[in-house]
Amino acid sequence: MRSFSKSKLVALRQCQKRFWLEVHQPQLRKESKLTLASFEQGYQVGNIAQRIYDPAACGHVIDVQAEGFERAFERSAELLRSPATKSVFEAGFSAGGALAFADVMLPIRKKGRRVWRMVEVKSSSSVKDYHLDDIAIQAYIAQSSGIELDSVSLAHIDSSWVYPGNGDYHGLLKEVDLTEHAFSRKAEVQEWIAQAQSTFKKKKAPQVAMGSHCTTPFECGFSEYCSQDLPKPEFPIRWLPRISAETIQELAAEKIDDMRYVSEDLLNDVQQRVKHHTLTDTVFFDAQGAKEDLAEYTFPAYFLDFETIQFAVPIWKGTRPYQQMTFQFSLHILNRNGELKHMEFLDISGKNPSNGFAQALIAACKKQGPVFVYNAGFETTRIKELALRHPALSEQLFAINTRVVDLLPIARTRYYHPTQQGSWSIKKVLPAVVPELSYKELDGVQDGGMAMSAFFEAIKQHTSTTRKTQIEQQLLAYCKLDTYAMVRLWQVFSGRTDLKL
Repeated sequence: MRSFSKSKLVALRQCQKRFWLEVHQPQLRKESKLTLASFEQGYQVGNIAQRIYDPAACGHVIDVQAEGFERAFERSAELLRSPATKSVFEAGFSAGGALAFADVMLPIRKKGRRVWRMVEVKSSSSVKDYHLDDIAIQAYIAQSSGIELDSVSLAHIDSSWVYPGNGDYHGLLKEVDLTEHAFSRKAEVQEWIAQAQSTFKKKKAPQVAMGSHCTTPFECGFSEYCSQDLPKPEFPIRWLPRISAETIQELAAEKIDDMRYVSEDLLNDVQQRVKHHTLTDTVFFDAQGAKEDLAEYTFPAYFLDFETIQFAVPIWKGTRPYQQMTFQFSLHILNRNGELKHMEFLDISGKNPSNGFAQALIAACKKQGPVFVYNAGFETTRIKELALRHPALSEQLFAINTRVVDLLPIARTRYYHPTQQGSWSIKKVLPAVVPELSYKELDGVQDGGMAMSAFFEAIKQHTSTTRKTQIEQQLLAYCKLDTYAMVRLWQVFSGRTDLKL
């Protein structure tokens, strides 16, 4: 009988076809950068969990990569039988056609017997529905292998916890007891294992239509493969902005996936505009309206953009898990005569950049003139957070917020090009409005996600000086284009073609 890992059984719960492909054709899987980043995040939280649950460092870690499966299972059993064992991390179990590795195993005494407490560690900030399947599978395999399991808990990130510094991560994880739930699902897990065995024996992948399960609860790495031979609509309904999931499901039930066949009655004004200009391949531009929207704002005009990072495991004292931390800004300053200046801030030293960022921002933005941003909620929230973290600078920071002007609502109301495909992100609007500019020409960093990854690499101790310099140049070029893009959008929307920008 073939034994399947817990991760394979979780894949089965999401989609039988995904499970079959995971086992038979794993080379077809293409994980997104977001998925890979989540894996890295999970490893990091797992390492911290070992420090939390074993502060004296007297526990044992099973390394299946180094030891191999057979020896990993043998050593796990030896350690769990030994009365001297204080804790075991990544203990392996195999039974009944399934195998799993437990994040944390802790011994406790109960009625004179030595039994075990299992803790599964997750990098999320709460218990998710799919975690319940995960825990149930883990508990079943452990018990089936002969482990006397007393309780099962899930430890997740406590996003309200504040890091005190000095490597002290006690309090980062919050435990939720799921023993009763896990133990009650034995029969279900047995059915899943039987289904896995049956699906595995199929000569061809099960036929499963693509749907919401392709992204829920996880983004499936086989989506590109599964969709390659499907007929693709010329004008997908997903290009209709903010179309509800219910409407999409209703249309799918009627086998409608192209906006040409979507009734106008189901669409709001903006969606109707997108549909009309997409199908007619025409540009909508209310030039007079855009000009009037911007007419009240004087010079100098500031164009501002931030880059941020968030860590599941905080690295800077006084910060919380998943807290958005600003590490870079770009600011273009346009004077009345058309003179354009640029100022920027970027700290890749690895130290908390917050205070330096705030001071540099205040100095760069001066005290007068509109501060244009794209999607104001992001920048204004970050400025508010900076003000709360640095009370001595709060008055000046809040003063900047009062000057913020959002270009996104103007773009959304006054402009639409078919190439935007229903999106008003600046990455879509810029090449439509100013075709000669494109993020695709940038080296290394071309979007916010890539900026986060680049910054994280730059602050690692083992990153070479040469690589740090390369990353710094890439980050500066990317953020600078963001604010220059806003300058050019402002120029077109305000009708200032007389300025040579």
